[in-house]
Amino acid sequence: MVMNMNHLHIFVKVGEKLNITEAAKELFISQPAVSKAIKNLESSLQLKLLIRDKHHGLMLTDVGKEILLLARQMKGIESKIYQVANRENKLLSGKVKIGSFPAVSTNIMPQAIAAFRSNYPLIRIELVEGTSDQIKGWVEDRTVDIGVAASPFEPFEHQLLCKDYMVAVIPPQYDELKQEKHVDLKTYQDNLIFCKGGHEIAMSNTFQQHRIELKENLTVQNAETLINMVKNNLGIGIISNFTLSSVPHQLIKKDIFPRITRDIGVIAHSFDEITPAAQEFIKVLKADVI
Repeated sequence: MVMNMNHLHIFVKVGEKLNITEAAKELFISQPAVSKAIKNLESSLQLKLLIRDKHHGLMLTDVGKEILLLARQMKGIESKIYQVANRENKLLSGKVKIGSFPAVSTNIMPQAIAAFRSNYPLIRIELVEGTSDQIKGWVEDRTVDIGVAASPFEPFEHQLLCKDYMVAVIPPQYDELKQEKHVDLKTYQDNLIFCKGGHEIAMSNTFQQHRIELKENLTVQNAETLINMVKNNLGIGIISNFTLSSVPHQLIKKDIFPRITRDIGVIAHSFDEITPAAQEFIKVLKADVI
């Protein structure tokens, strides 16, 4: 059984897009060429990798999903081989695909990418944004080379970038809190607005330890929404200090009690297995944060 790597590359793109037309456009080849490559790969493997469902369109078979994961690993290994060779020739090139949540993309990535490009102009950076849970999923199925996510990091290897903690932002009408050193979460547990951002596990554990009821208060998806709700006196915003620093506002910020902390770090299946380009990007990223 001889497998054509080009057919495998085409299959990865089709498996990700689940659309022949879109895959052909991104690969700059014709639709018939894409269909033929998939057919040849299926013949080579004697497997059906894709099926067409009249309700859901193009779908991966169960074995197709397994092959897609392995094909991504093979692409990664192929890229690593070329990058090792290029490194030896003092010409590091290729691509690093990174999963990042929005606050990291705003606060850390611009400076890190700029510094990296100045050192490695031949390496392309592809940044994909999502929540910490989404990023962990992308690392798991190797959609990205590395991810920047919030703790807990298990089951992945991780390298710490920085520590973060939760803070409160005070609505204009809460005059009694303006002179306080911190906001007691138990006292104001009925008036809290939460912003999702990867700290939910740490927050739940802290609430349990201090016997604070985690009520179904307002919960929003992004910092901008939380800021607007606090401005309109809908409650006290609870958000990570790192995330808050990425959003301009004029509200008063206070520490909270009990304190809720989390770590932010780079995650990967194995740092020994990632490409030289990804390893170099991590070095630049950590140096920029420090």
